[in-house]
Parts: sequence; C-alpha cells; structure tokens
Amino acid sequence: MTALLKDHWNKKYANTPITQLGWYESKSMPSLQLIENCAVSKDSVVVDIGSGVSTLIANLLELGYQNLYAVDISDVALEKAKTLLNQEQAAQVHWIVDDITDPATVLQLQNVKVWHDRAVFHFLTDEQHRQTYHALLQKTIMPGGFVIMSAFAMNGAAMCSGLPVQRQSVQSLSEFFGAGFKLVESLDYTYHMPSCDLRPYVYTRFQKI
Repeated sequence: MTALLKDHWNKKYANTPITQLGWYESKSMPSLQLIENCAVSKDSVVVDIGSGVSTLIANLLELGYQNLYAVDISDVALEKAKTLLNQEQAAQVHWIVDDITDPATVLQLQNVKVWHDRAVFHFLTDEQHRQTYHALLQKTIMPGGFVIMSAFAMNGAAMCSGLPVQRQSVQSLSEFFGAGFKLVESLDYTYHMPSCDLRPYVYTRFQKI
C-alpha cells in the first residue's frame, strides 16, 4: 500500500502545477493563526505532516521559526517545496520522506511542540492506520505540546484527488484524540479551491495533557 500511495502522490505532484493543486493556498491560513496561538518559542520543534508543496513552511520561516520538519510520503512534493525557498532557507528545514501509516524516520522524532496536519488524517479510512497515527502522536509530542488538525467537514467532499476520505467533526476528532488530549479551540473554514469550488473544513487545536 505504501508504494502505491507514494506513486499516486508523486504523479499528482509531478503532473500538476503547484498553484493548480486542489489544496493550494498562497498563504496558509488559518493554520498560521492556530500555530501562532500556541505561543511556543521560535526554536520549538514544529512538524508539518503531509507538507507537500505547501507555502506553510515558507510562511513559518518568515515568522522566525527555526526548527521545522516537513514530512510527506512524496519525495517529488518535497523537492518542489524546496524551490519555494532560497538555498539558505531550504537548508534550515528538516525534509523527511515517510509514510505515517508505516512510519520510520518520523517515529524517531522527540519533543515535538507543534504537530500540524492539514488534510492528511482524513485520508486514513482504515482503523489500524488511525491507531498507528494516534500512537505516533503519543510517542513524539511532548507533554503540553499541541496538535493542529484540519479535515473535510461532515458536509464536505467524500473524495479528494481520487481517494476516499473520512469526513470529520469536532466531536469525532475529540473522540479520536481521547483522554490524553484536550480540545483548546476549533473553527469552521470554507476553502476556495483554484477551480473556484468550495471545500468546508473543520480546524481543531488539541493540547497533550
């Protein structure tokens, strides 16, 4: 499955201009606001799961964050992401090619202060994959650390990029995180795709207890 997914996303990123990707944002809002709301020091470990060619990494560098990890299953995506930065900026980022449903390198991370996931979790339609993801959060995030997670809302699309998704609500995400995390804030957000279609999202910020 990992090889098939990697091939799927590599083809997607190789064949689609960055600004035409269905999740492209010229500025990563409201992710930036939620990360800033965590009020962590700029040298804290911040991990962006499913980073792809998101502008979030560039945005965070501009804000002075110094310990960024960009994680994606697609090496093509991360190579493209580097082109959004100058050489000095790209060298400041830890680029990790890994699959969170069968993690290797990510599993070795420690003391993560902020874990950001914009629309990766909703692709985990298999319960075992969700449990693997939860165990990864428990292992890598430090006590008091934060998880910012967004997903297609319950009235959102049932598919994305040809793959099924599991739509989420604040309640379903709270149930997933369980007693080890507390909900700090949540918001509804309607994303305007490059195609002008609308995608309702739910954004949440949890803190590890």
